[in-house]
Amino acid sequence: SAEETLLVVGGGAAGIYGAIRAKTIAPLLNVVVIEKAKPLSKVKISGGGRCNVTNGHCSDTKILAGKYPRGNKELRGSFFNTHGPNDTMSWFSDRGVELKTEIDGRVFPVSDSSSTIIDCLISEAKNRGVVLQTGKTVTSVSTTSGGKFSVKVEKRTIDYVEHIGANYLIIASGSSDQGYKLATQLGHSIVKPVPSLFTFKIDDFQLVELSGVTFPKVRAKLKLETIGPMLVTHWGFSGPVILRLSAWGARELSDSEYKGSLIVDFVPDVHIEDVKSLLTLHKNKFAKQKITNSFPSEFGIVKRFWRYILEHEDAVEDLLWASISNNLLISIASRLKNCSFRVKGKSQFKDEFVTAGGVPLSEISLNTMQSRIQPRLFFAGEVLNVDGITGGFNFQNAWSGGYIAGTTIGNLAIAVNLKEEAV
Repeated sequence: SAEETLLVVGGGAAGIYGAIRAKTIAPLLNVVVIEKAKPLSKVKISGGGRCNVTNGHCSDTKILAGKYPRGNKELRGSFFNTHGPNDTMSWFSDRGVELKTEIDGRVFPVSDSSSTIIDCLISEAKNRGVVLQTGKTVTSVSTTSGGKFSVKVEKRTIDYVEHIGANYLIIASGSSDQGYKLATQLGHSIVKPVPSLFTFKIDDFQLVELSGVTFPKVRAKLKLETIGPMLVTHWGFSGPVILRLSAWGARELSDSEYKGSLIVDFVPDVHIEDVKSLLTLHKNKFAKQKITNSFPSEFGIVKRFWRYILEHEDAVEDLLWASISNNLLISIASRLKNCSFRVKGKSQFKDEFVTAGGVPLSEISLNTMQSRIQPRLFFAGEVLNVDGITGGFNFQNAWSGGYIAGTTIGNLAIAVNLKEEAV
């Protein structure tokens, strides 16, 4: 019997994990991964080179699905139940990689080095007999009359073209145009990719003096609202709260060309009326002090920021608490609770570039990862219109999707072998 072939486009997390899984279930299946650059390059740089494998604080599928601005409704079903964060963690620890979960839920190898994860995946692939071909690009794909795929592969450096026949195809090419093009050739549509997970450039020259200040907890809203830590950088705002807003608002922000206003509540745990009364109490207690030198400790803010607020109120430096008008107190209170900033653009967040967009989830079956349009075609990872917030969620999408696709293909290949043996 002629051996069947699975061709995987893309040697990232989803592609390699899927390849290993298919080959584990069906050892007789030929599994070939084509990668144009270096395999697992995103795994290498993720989490500052430590590799944020997954998130360990989301055992509930619904809570976990809620971490995906694109995919939160669709991923509530079988997707993570088939292979979720705990399964991924077991997979690596069963293969000798010790993992640890940090306070915020992010899971890293104990080694704090992404190469531990890469070495584990590559050696597992080699031991199973997965063929990894790098420096090659899949440039086009078509279907043959016999229901197979004819895949055109080119080498970048030299004039080299080959055609590979494949029975199964996994497109796991991340957010590169290559995968979108192949998906389109096979009848799929593409939701236009836009950036997700970015920081905000803010139009406010006085912010420069606050560069490096972190607020442990603010409430921020565009048209959306989210709570968490925020950091002032030399160009604007960063930190979990901003990245979450950028992810949930990725499409609207793209449409508005990354302009808009950001409303920040710097004391989210204190009600506006209580802010006013704390200021009044402070005024009565420290009447003789300069307003620039003291403020209610309950606000939990730093002195530099307090002075920034006062500058915006045009409050005179030498003003004493005793001579603060009631209007000024009300004005300060509302600035603390309702501070508006002009967003004038975005900056990429570290190297963890994530896109919203790709193959619509309605065009695949999430319990098999198989295309609803083209049989034996599978997708996994970021080529799909799925993206997570920062914290290991984008990798978990890759592991889960790759695993499910690999499982489906492995089982299909076994069924074919059994049929042929029976003849």
